Amino acid sequence: MTRPFAITYDYLCPFARNAVESVVEGLREGKDWQVRFLPFSLAQVHVAEGETPVWERPVGDPASSGVLALAWGIAVREAFPECTLDFHMGAFAARHDEGRDINDEAVLREVAASVDLEPDAVVERVATGEPMAILGREHVEAVTSWEVFGVPTFIEGEEAVFARLMERGNVGDVEQVLGLIGETRLNEFKRTRIPR
Repeated sequence: MTRPFAITYDYLCPFARNAVESVVEGLREGKDWQVRFLPFSLAQVHVAEGETPVWERPVGDPASSGVLALAWGIAVREAFPECTLDFHMGAFAARHDEGRDINDEAVLREVAASVDLEPDAVVERVATGEPMAILGREHVEAVTSWEVFGVPTFIEGEEAVFARLMERGNVGDVEQVLGLIGETRLNEFKRTRIPR
């Protein structure tokens, strides 16, 4: 039976990377999951109430770190869905493996090209403003519907769980989170230190 769930992400977060890579690995293994990748701007979390949201600011605004990359990811999801998983992996790798600036269009063009996308086609989609509008709607939806405060948050139905996975690409970790998401008697489970 298909299991629908969502996962919030921002390419800036290494824990979001671990979780998204684990979900992508599960999908590639053939898990019967229907996944909605829900962009969530960590930069917006730091915007004071009443100030201009990051998705309405000019590209390059210093307070909008990571927002351009999210817009590119949304443009890919909406116009080129077959490349979405690869683009996510490429954007996370550019940020976390290569230490590149994902606020730089040239970097995002390289990521797009590396997953067989025509970068100009993605630029055209982003230029319409629709990906930024979607970011705004989906970020607000996450906050108002499930009280999301960070990434990665797994969402299933009315339940939402923030979970930091320590390993990349571990499908079993995702299965554990999904197994516990309905256990409402367990509200918080956080290690005081990480044995490594």
